Formats: sequence, structure tokens, C-alpha cells
Amino acid sequence: MTNSHLFSPQHLGPILLKNRAIVSSLTRASATENGLVTPLMRNYYTEYARGGWGMIATEATYVDQKYSQGYSYQPGIANQQQADSWAQVVEAVHAQGTPIYMQLFHAGSVNQGNYWVKESIAPSAIRPNGVQVSRYRGNNEPFQLPRAMTQQEIDEVIVSFAEAARRAMSIGFDGIEIHGANGYLLDQFLTTYTNQRTDRYNGDVIARLRFHLELLNAVRAAIPNKLLGVRISQTKVTDLEYSWPGQVEDAKIIFSEIAKTKVDFIHVAAHHGVSPVFGTSKSLSGLAKDFSGLPVIANGKLHDQLIAEAALESGEGDFVSIGKGALADSHWPNKLLAGKTPIAFLPEMISPLATLENYYDWRAKFSDNSI
Repeated sequence: MTNSHLFSPQHLGPILLKNRAIVSSLTRASATENGLVTPLMRNYYTEYARGGWGMIATEATYVDQKYSQGYSYQPGIANQQQADSWAQVVEAVHAQGTPIYMQLFHAGSVNQGNYWVKESIAPSAIRPNGVQVSRYRGNNEPFQLPRAMTQQEIDEVIVSFAEAARRAMSIGFDGIEIHGANGYLLDQFLTTYTNQRTDRYNGDVIARLRFHLELLNAVRAAIPNKLLGVRISQTKVTDLEYSWPGQVEDAKIIFSEIAKTKVDFIHVAAHHGVSPVFGTSKSLSGLAKDFSGLPVIANGKLHDQLIAEAALESGEGDFVSIGKGALADSHWPNKLLAGKTPIAFLPEMISPLATLENYYDWRAKFSDNSI
């Protein structure tokens, strides 16, 4: 491991990580019905802190008591009670010497469970593709038709993200990531077929990116000098094939404009991993690095150490976030360092529900539960 890129220390913004392996945000839908963190969630995050990761990202956490929640039993940071419940996680993770950042989230039209309201809002009144996801308590039926957001609601959502970021930092989180990817609200503005507005939030790619930029600027102002990043993707939870219509030119505009907001990093989620895009030799994360000049977290199919090392060595990213590999084995880094093989991901780990209860029940069926 002496020549390992993966296990070399590196700064992410103001924070020095002991290695470049980051736990990706993983939806577990295991909070209380009104969005409070449970002791089981605290134990779950503590396992990652003990597992040797450079940093941990929380699961997507909703920001207001209106339309932001997308999954039943999803955690929130929309009020002080929810924030206080997260404090137990921060304290336990920090006790192991591991930094942790919070991912802030708004579902937009991709809503299949909201404790606070029944309807959904989105850039336009367009139903998402696909059906509700059963492993997150969806009914395998189409999503409801959302209502198009008013300008006042757009402004309110931006404020709610900024306030949620302040709340998170006040209880000790090391940073914030804005979920601007995977078909949720911010990405719905950027995606051509979900944004049919006739105002300044639609038109060319800069217009469709405007909501991202206004929101990132507001959060940056709310938490100056603190770690702030944004997650970006082309594909969505309801569409694994979407590609930016302007391809390389869109990527150049998107990543260079995001850099102007003074975020500290870009986290690129890619269903196809670090495969080349748009006929270039670069992956989407590689293009993000080239066009933004910012540190980039690459994501997608990087649980194989050799692939992760190659991505870092070739400049496709500065860090890697691990999803399925982390979900399967919270001690993934420690095991690799010890020359051991991490537990491989199996669909049974998130079936029939992707909850912590289901995961620990799966583990209890085996004699060796020491992950």
C-alpha cells in the first residue's frame, strides 16, 4: 500500500482526510416517522467511523417541513428537534476520529412518502418516469403528478437549504453536500424534459442551471469558510440513460459555472462509473475536474480497489465515494489495508426493504457477524 493513491492522505477543502475513500450517501429510510435519528442509525454510522474511511457522507436528509421529503422514514434536518437527534451521530463518529458531512436533499417530484404534506412540487407539472421503488416502501405505481413551483416557493426552498446547512453546522457536522443529482429537485431544473418553465429558470443550459447556482450561492453565504460541495449527475433514479444534450459543451458550462459559486468540491454520480463520455477519453468526473479546477469525488462501480486506484491515478477524481461496497461492508478500507477481501454486495442486503433493520436481520443469519 506504500504507493496507493486510495490510501494516501489528502485535503478536501479545509479538512485533511487520512485516505481518499468516502462513504457515499446511502438511502436507508430507517428514521422515525417524523424524521428523527434513531440509536440504530447512530450505531450504523459509528461502524463506518470504525471501518477506516477517510470521510462519511450522511444519507440524503430533507430540509423543510413541506415538500422536500421523498421517502417514508427518511431523516430530516428541517427543525431543531431533528438537528438535535443528529448530534448523537456526529459525536459518535467524531469519537473515532472520522469526519462526516451532511447531504441536504429535496425530492421535488420524486416523492413516494412525505410525513408533512401529500402533494409534490417540481419545476413543471410533469410526472417522473418509472414507478415508486418498492425497497423504499414504494407501491410500484407511478409517482403522483407534481404542481409547478411558484417563484415564491423557489425562493423559500433556497432559504430552507441555507437554514438547514446552518443547523447542520451548529451541531458539529464537518461540511455540507447539496444533492443536485439523480433526478431530484435541483436536477429536475437542469434536465430538459422535466423543466418546461417559461421563466428565467429554463432556456439554455445556464438558465436551467440557475436554480443550482442561486441555491449554492445562498448556502455558501450561510456557511462561509466551511466545507461545501454539490453532487451532480446525468442519470436519475427513474432514468438511467439520460445524457446532457449539449454533451461536452454542457459539461464545460455546468462545471465551470458551479466553480464560480466557491464550493469546495464536486461529487459526480455516474451510473456507468468512470467510463468515458461524449466520445472523449474522459469520464464525467474527469471532465468535472478539468472544467471546474476543483477537487472531484468520483462515484460509480468503484468498490473494486484496482478500479478505484486507476481512477485516482489517471485523474478521473481526487477522491472516490463507495456505495454498494460500503453498504455491504462498513470495514471496506480496513479490510483492504489488512489484505482481506471485503464482503461482497448481495441484493438480499436491501430486500425486501433497504432499511437498517433488514440489513442487520440479514447479518444475523450468518455465524460471522463481525463486519
